[in-house]
This record gives sequence, structure tokens and C-alpha cells, in this order.
Amino acid sequence: MSEDLPKEALKTVIDALCAPATRQGGFDDQADRWREEALKAALPALLTRTSGKRLRGQLLVHVDEKTLATLAADGAVTAADVPAILRHRRVWAGLIAALARHPGQVEAAIALLPRLPGHEVEQVVRDWDLDRYTRGTGAAPAPPVPPELFDAVLEACLTPLAAYLLHPEPKEGWEGPGSAFSKDWSLELGGRAGWAMLARCPERWPQLTAHPVFGAAVQHLLLDQAERQALQDARLRAADPDGADVPAAPAPALSEEVLLACLPALCLSELADLPNPQVTARRTLHHLASRVRSNPRLAALAADQLHTAADALVTRGQLLTCSDEPGSDHEFDGPVLRLAEDLALLSANPDHLAGACAQLARLDQPAVVSPTPSRALVRVLDNVDPDHDRPARLLERHYEHRRVQALSTLAANPHTPRTAVSDVLKGLHPAELAWIAEKAEGPDWFLAAAAAVPVPEDEDDGVVRLVDDDELGKHPDPAAVLQSWLDSPATGDVLSRSEVYRAIVKSRYRTLEHLRQIPAEEILAHHEPEIALQTLLEHCGRSTVRWEALAAAVNFDYDDTEITFGQLLNSLESTPARARTS
Repeated sequence: MSEDLPKEALKTVIDALCAPATRQGGFDDQADRWREEALKAALPALLTRTSGKRLRGQLLVHVDEKTLATLAADGAVTAADVPAILRHRRVWAGLIAALARHPGQVEAAIALLPRLPGHEVEQVVRDWDLDRYTRGTGAAPAPPVPPELFDAVLEACLTPLAAYLLHPEPKEGWEGPGSAFSKDWSLELGGRAGWAMLARCPERWPQLTAHPVFGAAVQHLLLDQAERQALQDARLRAADPDGADVPAAPAPALSEEVLLACLPALCLSELADLPNPQVTARRTLHHLASRVRSNPRLAALAADQLHTAADALVTRGQLLTCSDEPGSDHEFDGPVLRLAEDLALLSANPDHLAGACAQLARLDQPAVVSPTPSRALVRVLDNVDPDHDRPARLLERHYEHRRVQALSTLAANPHTPRTAVSDVLKGLHPAELAWIAEKAEGPDWFLAAAAAVPVPEDEDDGVVRLVDDDELGKHPDPAAVLQSWLDSPATGDVLSRSEVYRAIVKSRYRTLEHLRQIPAEEILAHHEPEIALQTLLEHCGRSTVRWEALAAAVNFDYDDTEITFGQLLNSLESTPARARTS
């Protein structure tokens, strides 16, 4: 825009640039795009020369957020324009950061923080330097974040956790201790924003842990996040091919001084009175164990504190009380294994540790399967592990070594009664005993006790070995071998049964009797349904009613009771075979 434009013409120019372009007959799309481009180019000069609130507001309502933030960073848009801007749009992080680049507007920028959605507050600092990836060589760097703004954002990000700790309540999703899809029982204290701000000022951690309002929140976040983030950063640096050599074990992120300052928050005493103690106490115990795993020095610095907390949580939540109906593998095994691992780390109570051993003993035996050799893999892989068929290795295929691994951890706790561990050893699967001999890192007495477990002379290694038809053909009764696979515990394990069913369905030695014992869904939906086609054709024939009954029967629902292929055929046989007459 020409600097010679008289002041008297500003209103007319602004009205023209802000009015949609029209032509005879209506809106002119092409002309309006030219108008928008002209307005964008003239904005800085127009705002510089325009002081009237109405005219400035008329200009600002036509500007997008990115352009407004750029103008605010350049000083063309000021804090005085904020009311006009907010008449038509909400506050966003970029506007606050742009305003705060000017010392006289920092206070006004801070006053806008409460109007931001909570998840956007940290963006004010995160996106402070928007040009950090595109700034050219020699360009001036972005100014530092004003300390007042940094502190205000830090406090705003810590406030939700500080408030929660004063009035805690169960989080959404804490339905029960046996949630089928629960992968991590740790609590989620505070959002990402609080830690993101703390991570930017490690030099202030000693002072912040003693803050009268936010000290507890800071302690929780440091215990949960600091060492985990340091380990993650170290792994990223180690994976960078252009990075410098990094030590295998990074230095602790928390000094001993800071770690000691965080001990008041260690055991999450704020959550002691939450309702539904069986769930909340279990989650608290697991979260406490996770903290010790991230900060191993806590095991020595706060041993008595950890032991007392673990005892209180086990007692309050009745965590070692066994249900009469353990439920499915997903609902029972996972929580029992996690509890045993957590108590092995935290507890010094012999009764509680013995109770954890007893719960391990109640778990179902693992189903150890050696899969059918894959011809495709044999062609591709020329360095197949010669030990792949060893029981201990097979046990790890579906993570079924976790029970014996948890037992090893319990045995390493000097407070665990040896008799409790020995009682579990007597009931282990042969593959679990083999795993101890080959891979367990436990005390000598534990390894010796496992080696001394008597093995009957007629007992094999407990592995169900699936073989191809070439190997089956060498057996005098291949059909009997297939039946032994169906009779094995592997068909009762959710992780192994599909392998067994697949091997049987694909074998040329299978019979209809074998197929009748397999779940109908496995045959019709998972494993070559054409195999069952001839059988279904024989059963349904030309009967419309039977075909309709088949269609209804194969409408599998996850809530339905699983039926076998044989039960499906029986249901068709009981349906009257009325042929179509029309």
C-alpha cells in the first residue's frame, strides 16, 4: 500500500478491502480471491496507520489465526486489539506467545492463559519459536521465553494434578481388578503438560519440590517421569547413527538430593482413602512398584517406607484373597503375575510373599506347542536357531514363562519362605523347570531345588509337537496323533489352540471325526472353509430350511457360547429336511 495514501482515504480503502467482491448477478469468486490477497498484503501498513477501534476491528475479523499471531509478534497487533479479536474467535496459544514477545504485553498475555483449554496451555511455551526449523542462516533467533510467562504456564500445567491430590477420586476405566484388556495397571497422575514444563527447567527441581502449593505434584511427576524420560532420550541418542557415543547406562536424572526430597510423595498416601479398595489399592501398589523399577535407588533409600506401604495396600485391598472363580486367562493370570512381581519387589512380609507363591501355584499349566515347520520360512531363513525347539525357548513364544519368571523373582526376595517356593516348584510344567535350569537368575538354593524336583520315568517334556504330513506318515496311526493333539491342554489355551486346529485341518490324515471336535468358527471362518463345504452340502442338500438354519448358526457372536463343528452338524440334522417346492 502506498505511503502517500491520505488519512482521509483509509476508511474507504478498508471498507473496500473488507467487503466481498460482487458483480452483476452475484458473488465474484475470482475477484474476491484478489481482494483477500490485497488485504493480506496491506494489513501491516493499514494496522500501523489505523488507530480507531472500529476500523481495526473491521480489519482483524478478516484475518486468520496464523496471520494474526504473526502480526502480533511483529507488533502490528497489540494487547489493545484482543477484545476485538475475541469477539469472533477464542483464545489460542499462538496469540498469547506472540503478544508476550513484547515486554509491555507479558502481563496481558498471562491474563489470557485461564481462557485457554487445559491441553493447550503448554503449547504457549512449546511453540514459542515457530521458526526454529525454517529459520535461515544468519537470521536473528527468537527471544527467550519471559520468566514470568514460563512460571505462569508451569503453574497452570501443575494445577490440575495439585487439585487432584487434594481431592482424589477413581479415574475413568478403573472398573475392576480383572479388566480383560488392561495392559498397564499404573496410575496416570497428571497429564503430559506438567512433565513437559518440568523437563524444561531441571535446575529448578530442588526448589520446586519444596513449593508450598505445587511441591507434591512436582514430586509425583519427577518420580514417575524423570528417569523414564532420561532412559528414552539415551536410547534415541544411541540409535542416532550420527550421534556421539553414549554410555550404556545413562546417569540418573534425579540427584540423590532431589530423590530424597520426593520421598514424601513416594507411596501415594493421597490415594489411601479412595473407594473400591480392591481396585485402587492394587493399582496403587503397581504404580509404586513401577516407581521403584524406574528409580532403583529407592529400594535402599526408602526400604522401610516401601515395606510398610506394601503391607497396608495388601491388607486394605485384600489383594491375596483368592476368588472361587478365577475366570479366563486374560482376567486372572495377568493380575496374579503382576501382583507376584510387585510384591517380590516391595514386600518384606513372609505371609504376603507366601500368599503370592500360592496364587502362582493356582494358575493353569502353560500349553507349550512346537509349531508345524513352515516351508516358506525354511526357504527364506538359512540360519534357523538350532535351539528353537527346546522347551524353555518354546515356553517364551507366547510369554508363558512369566509364571516361573515371577517365581524366580519371589525366590530372590530374602523374606520369601523357601517352603512356599518349593511347593510351587513341585507343580510346575516340565518346560518351566527346563526354563529355570537354562535361563533363571535366582539364588543357588532355588536353582538346586528346581533341579531336585523328581521327574517320573515315563514323563516327557510336556511339549505338543505339531508335525507336517511327511512326519505323520512315518507314524503307524497318524489319526491317533491328530487326536492326541486335540486331547492336549493346548486346545484349552487361547494363544495355542489356533495353531493346533490349523495343523489338523491342513493335514490329509484328518477325518470328519477330527473336524467335528473343532470349534465351528475355526473351520468356517479361519481355516480354509472349502474343506467343510462337501460336508455341509451333504447335510443341507436341497433343503431351504437347513440352509437358512446354517446361515443363522454361523452368525458367530463374541457373546455366544462356542459350538463345535460337530454340534453345528447335529443342529442341521435335527432340522426337518423340507425341500423347496416352488
